[in-house]
Amino acid sequence: MYLPKFRLSLAACCVVTGLLSGCSPAQTPQGAASQQTSAQQTQTKSTDVAKSTQSDSTTVKPVRELFERVAGKAVPNVHFNLVQDDQTDWYQVEARDGQLYVSANALTALSYGTYEYLRQIGAMSVSWEGNRIALPETFADYQPERVSSLFTQRAYLNVCAYGYTTPWWGWTRWEQELDWMALHGVNNPVAMEGQEFVWQQLWREFGVKDEELAGYFSGPAFTPWQRMGNIEGHEGPLPDAYIEKKRQLQKQIMARMADYGMKPVVPAFSGYVPKQFKTLFPQAKISAMPTWSGFANETYWLDPADPLFAKVAKRFIELYNAEYGEQQYYLLDAFNEMLPPVSKDKRYQDLAGYGKALYQSLAQSVPNATWVMQGWMFGSDQHFWDLKSIEAFLSKVPDHKLMIHDIGNDRFDVWQKAKGFYNKDWVFGFIHNYGGSNPVYADFDYYKEKVDTALHHADKGNLTGYGVFPEGIHGTSVAYEYMFDVAWQGQATATSDWLAHYLKARYGAVSPALLSAWNKLYKAVFSTKYWEPRWWEGSAGAYLLFKRPSLDYLRYSGAPGNLVLLDQALRELVALPENERSELLKYDLIDLTRHAVTQHIDMLLQHSMLAYQQGDIKQGDDWRQQAKALILGVDALIGGQQESLHSWVKEARDYAETPELAALYERNARRQVTSWGGLKLKDYASKAWQGMYADFYLPRWELMFDAQRKAAQEGKALDKAAVEQELVDWEAAWLDQPIKAASAQPADAFAAVAALQALVTASKAPPSNL
Repeated sequence: MYLPKFRLSLAACCVVTGLLSGCSPAQTPQGAASQQTSAQQTQTKSTDVAKSTQSDSTTVKPVRELFERVAGKAVPNVHFNLVQDDQTDWYQVEARDGQLYVSANALTALSYGTYEYLRQIGAMSVSWEGNRIALPETFADYQPERVSSLFTQRAYLNVCAYGYTTPWWGWTRWEQELDWMALHGVNNPVAMEGQEFVWQQLWREFGVKDEELAGYFSGPAFTPWQRMGNIEGHEGPLPDAYIEKKRQLQKQIMARMADYGMKPVVPAFSGYVPKQFKTLFPQAKISAMPTWSGFANETYWLDPADPLFAKVAKRFIELYNAEYGEQQYYLLDAFNEMLPPVSKDKRYQDLAGYGKALYQSLAQSVPNATWVMQGWMFGSDQHFWDLKSIEAFLSKVPDHKLMIHDIGNDRFDVWQKAKGFYNKDWVFGFIHNYGGSNPVYADFDYYKEKVDTALHHADKGNLTGYGVFPEGIHGTSVAYEYMFDVAWQGQATATSDWLAHYLKARYGAVSPALLSAWNKLYKAVFSTKYWEPRWWEGSAGAYLLFKRPSLDYLRYSGAPGNLVLLDQALRELVALPENERSELLKYDLIDLTRHAVTQHIDMLLQHSMLAYQQGDIKQGDDWRQQAKALILGVDALIGGQQESLHSWVKEARDYAETPELAALYERNARRQVTSWGGLKLKDYASKAWQGMYADFYLPRWELMFDAQRKAAQEGKALDKAAVEQELVDWEAAWLDQPIKAASAQPADAFAAVAALQALVTASKAPPSNL
């Protein structure tokens, strides 16, 4: 991609202005910047844009207030100007007479453009784990230059994030996330809160009784999968108090999105109904769908060709719009990891009919609406969705009335196989995060290359948007900084250059030693497009430690990336002098260390299992104790990170109005990050959190080793079925056991990291997976 003059001239800007905080370590000591962590809290040069500022105008007020919230003070030397035109989103930055002037034709472009410039001069970094703010008193002169977005839509969030991350969020946390979205240029977010209020009204109107609804809705941590028709009644009920709280929250969210000029994607009716509909409407064509992921209960789907479908769909939209306002984009996912019922002889006719009826169910209420659907099913269920099936399903929907979110380009190349989705509008995107689990990885070069391929491919069709669709957030924030830069022309530069600017903004100073360590991290960690261990042979869990123990893992071949190089980079970071040890550097060091050490733990777990299986009890005991020491060491190290088992449970309990609801919410929270539900999803949402290492993963593996040790002593083969049942029973009992109080981060995190590194080095286990 083209490297704009914008970036090339930044170094000169820093030299010209001595007051630019963060431009020079010699001029700006580390302490001069505000550093707050969560533990503590067509590229063309253009001069034709009007230089008049509207810093007091109501049109730019949301952006000014955003930067004042982030900075914690007024920003009088930054001036915003909103220009009205019909071009693709663009922004323009100019500095003169010590003042910064930013113009744009959309508020999210204005926010992103300002943030991007401040990042490049080392003045601002905003992330989930903390911010660094070092705004200058005056800005060096900078000639105006326009930067355009490569896409009309810049989408964000996965429907699953509303289960894995946001179930206990209130307005304070949501306001921070909406600010983060604006700073990263998001204009097409997925907005799923508050819909249970509408569903509850809808089902009541169609005759479902409240006591029946109590058994229908799933609990707060599982609402996304209820909405998609995967499950019902799992870990419920869903209290009225929760429904009402989310109703009021969604109104605040939608209002702020409107302030920023965002066009959210909101829910629509996709056909899933309570089972009582079969009795209430015996003539309706309602199918029991195949159970999902090993769950026992079926869900029920109303055929779109049935007249009742249009009535239900119309009423849902009426109720939703009355509550939250009419929108342009409506998400309607009828077959997310669920296969449509089709006849053998009329398969393609059935699929075409489904697509037509689903679209018409939306168009009848909002004629100008766009039906949004996830393209995930075309990849995850590709055995069903052959090319002809995809074409048939889309064939009777007007081209510009359907937008496909092709969310999984870090897993599947769906759009290329589907002919650019047959002239329908579509959004190219990455998921990156699965289940809210948090291994540290990304692949900067892959993201840039894949987007570039899509933009220039002969079969790109009506590619209009770009998105980042994590199932959960609060992990590897550097990946999201980079991925959203990819959406703007020329901003995803050579990775080494991009990293230098990123580190300057995040840490305040970039020494050769720091840059050397991060270049190693780039090769060792941030050249990994997908974390395969998270779903190894159908077993979920980001690391072996996180998976329910099994002898099958003797075949596990290890994680992607370069662990030897990662260890080397961490040793270099630990050796940095005191004046370079910023709070965010400490946070990143801890995060990367637990990622590295957990991989070493995985190897020790394998060697322990093998030793016991071979009857070498002494060696098994030795490896096991080494693994235990590292597990406890990691648990102690990560006490000050953004999230922990304790914080997750506390947030859940704090969301409740009564002790009874607090107990329900806690069980939801703990169930989700452990056994989840069904037969296949155990450990899918496992987390690298304090409390999980010492109080869940360790005792679960100890149970396995105890059983192996006993079998070895008795000279018998391990009874794998009995051990599996014992593990299942232990997990169930753990849900009702009190959790231990959180412990603080070590006083000297760098020394704690060095101590863990010494334990790894002292280990005599072979430095590889079996």
